[in-house]
Amino acid sequence: MTSIQPDDHKSYMRLALDLAQKSPPKSTNFAVGAVLVDLDTNDILATGYTLELPGNTHAEQCALMKLAQQYGVNEEDLKRVLPSRMALYTTVEPCSKRLSGNLPCAERVHRLAGSLRTVYVGVSEPETFVSQNTGKQLLQDSGISVVHVPGFESRILEVATAGHIKDKPDIQA
Repeated sequence: MTSIQPDDHKSYMRLALDLAQKSPPKSTNFAVGAVLVDLDTNDILATGYTLELPGNTHAEQCALMKLAQQYGVNEEDLKRVLPSRMALYTTVEPCSKRLSGNLPCAERVHRLAGSLRTVYVGVSEPETFVSQNTGKQLLQDSGISVVHVPGFESRILEVATAGHIKDKPDIQA
């Protein structure tokens, strides 16, 4: 059991934000944190943050990869070994497209439909890299609720974009 009380969405989002702050700043990624919770036991099953594992890894991807390793299965087979009622807390909405060619996080999460009941997000994915994220719709179409946890937007975006160029200097001709 975790010290966070069941349904304390703000505390789980704070934990995800703490994880996001571990992400190395990079101009081509958002620094994101993710926490996967068993709703029946309130146990934290896995956590992840952007670039935690080798490669161009996203937070949700890292959490699921670590969980697959823990259970000794491929990530694609996780649903058959995981609890039947889970929630995912992620600071930024799961991506629907990866410019790197990796499987988008929304599709990774979608594989857990039926067991994964709700994805709690701090902010929608900014359109910095990919416009019109369709991940929320994919998840909702598969029966996974996507719920915004308010109150963290400014801090999440500050952390998420820490490696991005904020202000481009004016170029005088």
